[in-house]
Amino acid sequence: MTPDSRQTTSGVRAGAALAALLAASALIAPLAARAGDPAPGHGRFLERTVEVGGQRHGYRVFVPARSAGGERPPVILFLHGSGERGDDGDSPTRVGLGPHVRRHAGDFPAIAVFPQAPADTEWSDSAAIAWAALDAATAEFGGDRDRTYLTGISMGGYGTWELALAQPQRFAAIAPVCGGIVAPAHRPTLRVEAVSGETDPYAAAAQRLRDVPTWIFHGALDDLVLPEQSRRMAAALEAAGAADARYTEFPDANHNSWDPAYATPELWQWMFAQRRH
Repeated sequence: MTPDSRQTTSGVRAGAALAALLAASALIAPLAARAGDPAPGHGRFLERTVEVGGQRHGYRVFVPARSAGGERPPVILFLHGSGERGDDGDSPTRVGLGPHVRRHAGDFPAIAVFPQAPADTEWSDSAAIAWAALDAATAEFGGDRDRTYLTGISMGGYGTWELALAQPQRFAAIAPVCGGIVAPAHRPTLRVEAVSGETDPYAAAAQRLRDVPTWIFHGALDDLVLPEQSRRMAAALEAAGAADARYTEFPDANHNSWDPAYATPELWQWMFAQRRH
């Protein structure tokens, strides 16, 4: 099957036609209002910290204005890319999921958790920070543990595979964006450690994640993390008999496939319909 023609009701999917349609579209302290943050009455971005290994790490959490039907709100853990590493706590909200949430702050229905990996680390090194932030935010804001989701971009796409493999039972669905499984030539430390010793890491990952609903996104023109990585992972999930595995490749996108991915309405309809069994 060709990279831009795969889309089925179940199994691996591609949505190349979506590209044109989407082009337009614990210490606790409140985060001070700043330009670009939601207006009063909308959901809020709040500043939080967690302690891991004796050190405090700042993170952000978006708390929705309301939850449909009075239910516990779903929870999304977002893993940022390489450029957002550091210790300011806010950078992870400025690329990827965060801008989408800000644009929809009045009606975005989920708690969104934005941990930050320290400088010069990978998510395989900093997973404990992400787990701690997820646990703390879910407990504080009453998140639905049966509707907890995982997504990430670039380095965070690798991290999405890494954390899903570590605790596949934790997530109702995952959505890796422009990530990969094996290290790109320019960065040998960027890989999914959980399957790095396997003869076929794609097949090994797919076997372990075939019961986790998965939607993969990538840009066909990506020259930093080649789309072949996502194509191979999508094919491996299909070969493993994954119950719900989808793949969308944007034919005109380079490494930034996150803007069109998070602007895909069907992603959110699909994601929020998933629940742990």
